[in-house]
Amino acid sequence: MPEILHRSLPVAPWMAEHLLRLPGTTPIAPADWLQRDEVYAEQMAYRDALIAAREPEVHALLPGAEPAAEELLALVLAQLEGVPGHVRSLGAMRRPDGVAVPLDGPPLLTAGRLVQEDLCLLEKAEGEAEHRLTGAILCFPSNWTLAQKLGKPLLRIHAPVEHYDETVARRVQRLFDAVRPETPLMRANLISYAHAELHSPRVEFDRHRPGEGEIRFARVERQVLLRLPVTRAVVFSIHTYLIRPEALGEAQRDALLALRPEFFATSRGQAAE
Repeated sequence: MPEILHRSLPVAPWMAEHLLRLPGTTPIAPADWLQRDEVYAEQMAYRDALIAAREPEVHALLPGAEPAAEELLALVLAQLEGVPGHVRSLGAMRRPDGVAVPLDGPPLLTAGRLVQEDLCLLEKAEGEAEHRLTGAILCFPSNWTLAQKLGKPLLRIHAPVEHYDETVARRVQRLFDAVRPETPLMRANLISYAHAELHSPRVEFDRHRPGEGEIRFARVERQVLLRLPVTRAVVFSIHTYLIRPEALGEAQRDALLALRPEFFATSRGQAAE
């Protein structure tokens, strides 16, 4: 298990009140959808290793979702064209870390080897009330398992999530129905972790919270909802940051200490020793 830690956070949901409320979204420019950060090379190497060793666990696509997956890959490639460090030629794209990714493989797997984000496809069939998860490349799950969620509607997917009741579900579904290709929506969450493992699948309803004094890391997921213009599928992308709370900048650290002091209980205990 590689320990891949950030030294700073570009997004901290506890610094903005609207991000703390479910679903807590804010519009962003399409060009700001994909992010590349200081641990790009390390995360991409880990993604490659997971895809090579555990492909059935981290990748799935339901029959009929192929057009959405292909449209998503085309959009990823369009976003990366001209971005420093990405060079496309001869059926492959070379990443900033020097790895050449062939472009003729399964579209979600290919996209998952080009960006740090995990990518989930959700589609709403005619006559259905909710979007369903029809495919994903999910290398860095946080306490959920792709196989258990595939094909499920939004409310069923979030069944183990505290506070995700029918009222929240209706608000989220309205967002999925209303999101436009030209206006992606971003949100972020904060999760306490006792370990630095990015690949953390867990079966539904299994306990996952660190005990008292066990929190050592803050995990932040920058999540974006984006509408594909042709298939109309919604992409749910997840960019994962992992940092020690004491490594945060002063303003972020002080605000987190005031809101969630349990994140610093372990470091205070170690200092006392």
